[in-house]
Amino acid sequence: MSNTLSLDHLKKLVASGDIDTILVCQIDMQGRLMGKRFHAHFFLDSAIDETHSCNYLLATDMEMETVKGYKSTSWSAGYGDYIMKPDLSTLRLTPWLEGTAIVICDMLDPKAHAPISHSPRAILQKQISRLEAMSIKPMMASELEFFLFNDSYEQAHQKGYRHINTASTYNEDYHIFQTSKEEDVMRAIRNGLFGAGITVECSKGEASAGQEEINVKYDHALISADNHVIIKNACKEIAWSKGKSVTFMAKWNDVAAGNSSHVHQSLWSLDNKPLFFDKNGKYGMSELMENYVAGLLKYAAEFTYFLAPNINSYKRFCPGTFAPTKAIWSLDNRTAGYRLCGADSKAIRMECRVGGGDLNPHLSFAALLAAGIKGIEDKLPLNPEFIGDAYEENSDIEEIPTSLRQATELLDQSKMLRSAMGDDVIDHYVHSARHEQSEYDRKVTDWEIERGFERG
Repeated sequence: MSNTLSLDHLKKLVASGDIDTILVCQIDMQGRLMGKRFHAHFFLDSAIDETHSCNYLLATDMEMETVKGYKSTSWSAGYGDYIMKPDLSTLRLTPWLEGTAIVICDMLDPKAHAPISHSPRAILQKQISRLEAMSIKPMMASELEFFLFNDSYEQAHQKGYRHINTASTYNEDYHIFQTSKEEDVMRAIRNGLFGAGITVECSKGEASAGQEEINVKYDHALISADNHVIIKNACKEIAWSKGKSVTFMAKWNDVAAGNSSHVHQSLWSLDNKPLFFDKNGKYGMSELMENYVAGLLKYAAEFTYFLAPNINSYKRFCPGTFAPTKAIWSLDNRTAGYRLCGADSKAIRMECRVGGGDLNPHLSFAALLAAGIKGIEDKLPLNPEFIGDAYEENSDIEEIPTSLRQATELLDQSKMLRSAMGDDVIDHYVHSARHEQSEYDRKVTDWEIERGFERG
């Protein structure tokens, strides 16, 4: 099925009164939808060409606070506007919102009408363009995990996010009976996304109480990244509409498993030939795939920030939880950071298991592609596969960075990413990461109080 809604079809739906509202959205640094609700007639008459938003939306933290120190915008510069240019190829219905369609925008400079280099969509588009110059297109898919709660968002907030009730009380990994109890929400999510033109494969229970996973069709990297953002927003809105709540936090408490966002990736020719597949290669891996994966592994630590962008992200990396702790590749091995899937077939691909449910898909996809491209350019050889339990102690295996502080310094020092994305982009996100770290460093946590109030 088509992922999108044609402009002619939209016009007919607006004329008939079936659609009266258009969500005109950009993607912020945290991977969230930000934008405006237009009356459909005004959108078609005017905003279809462009609208505007404050440039602070690409220079804020999770709390939407104006953060000092960004080169791109500031109080002294007046916090002006960026152009939001609707990409009509992303136009689609949102069946879970009455009478509503949505379109995603590219962010442009109002003077030069050029892409804003640090906007997530532009960062991914730059890496896609590099591949297109090599007559290659990237195909990717992200699996999304989240926890479903019986409490509404308002109730969870009133409780201080403590003693909130997951939708189940036990591990529901692949569990049909338990997930039947959750079908009121999950069926609405699957059907809602399908109605939005996103080809849903399946949903399933995951490895903790109340944990869900939803999977959608493998597609071009930009389409998959856009879909990811819409899926997250849809899950939240649909759960909210039913008096429930969900979280994509990498680690919502210290007992339950974390939320991952595994990223599957492969490269194809522009005429749809699988460039990762070679029937004569080991496991069906082509030399191009080996070079690409070698790039992922060589630069894994440098781009970890784009897979784990928050303080909380690093609390997910625990041995024995299916969250990886080592930057290695292995054949169908869920203890490895990079798992080879679809061996000896045209579906051969590499699954990155490092990312958490809190990642920004445009940034993470771009970082993975940048590392893979560098591996191809330098014809990096691929080390032999890892066999066994990657959680076991082994000083010869590179660890995934264990803290935001460490990942930030590695990002800042990455010559590969600075070359691939630009100094301005890396400096922008390094500044964001350091702000996140400084905000956390000055906060007193419940753990500290409970531990030290009386006994300290």
